Amino acid sequence: MFSVFAIPGIPEIVPGEDLGLIIGDAIEAHGPLHHGDIIAISSKIVSKAEGRIVQASDREQAITDETVRVVATRVFPRGVTRIVENHLGIVGAAAGVDASNTPEGTVLLLPLDPDASAAAIRATLVDRFEVQLGVVITDTLGRTWREGQTDVAIGASGVVLLEDLRGTTDTQGRVLDVTAPAVGDEIASAADLVKRKSEGLPVAVVRGLGHLLDAAAPGGRVLIRPSENDMFRLGTDEAWAEGFEAGRASV
Repeated sequence: MFSVFAIPGIPEIVPGEDLGLIIGDAIEAHGPLHHGDIIAISSKIVSKAEGRIVQASDREQAITDETVRVVATRVFPRGVTRIVENHLGIVGAAAGVDASNTPEGTVLLLPLDPDASAAAIRATLVDRFEVQLGVVITDTLGRTWREGQTDVAIGASGVVLLEDLRGTTDTQGRVLDVTAPAVGDEIASAADLVKRKSEGLPVAVVRGLGHLLDAAAPGGRVLIRPSENDMFRLGTDEAWAEGFEAGRASV
């Protein structure tokens, strides 16, 4: 059994602030941390603290600057949606560039290194509360073939994000060949249920999953599928165009 609760009292974050100290103050006012707690933190406040706010009268240019590879482009009545791979290897809409809850004429970019951000915050909290804990940095993404968005883990420190069950057996004694739950994303989604973006609650504590703590666990990139293993590396139109050009070149 586990529980999830949001931490109130996080103020508006500005560049240069010590996020670990601010989160620690809010947690202490709410109650002590327990051994095995996992702190889920919205990437938006991490980006603000790290000064990832840029002037951008043209959000599309900011998206282009953050793009490593275009996966799919689709024109809709309200504009153009671009699914791209960004510098972190994350594939999603608009390269993670966010224009919500930022001053007019600016956009917010994702943290440069969410794993390092998580490690710094975790070190501050462990030193302050003297308990073992994990930190997960979360961001909101859409899902292939599914409507709506959900929070996922883009960075972490001290917590397992991918629980590899391959080689174990199910309740019928069958060997599991491919089962590897993305527990980092499940933690992020559970935390999102209580963080409530419109209510200014960017931090949540997930309690009762201490078995997932591991100081040596890899960070967010463990959840990114290598492109060579991606069966849907391109959008439909892009794949058709690439195949057409390849066919024409072979004639």
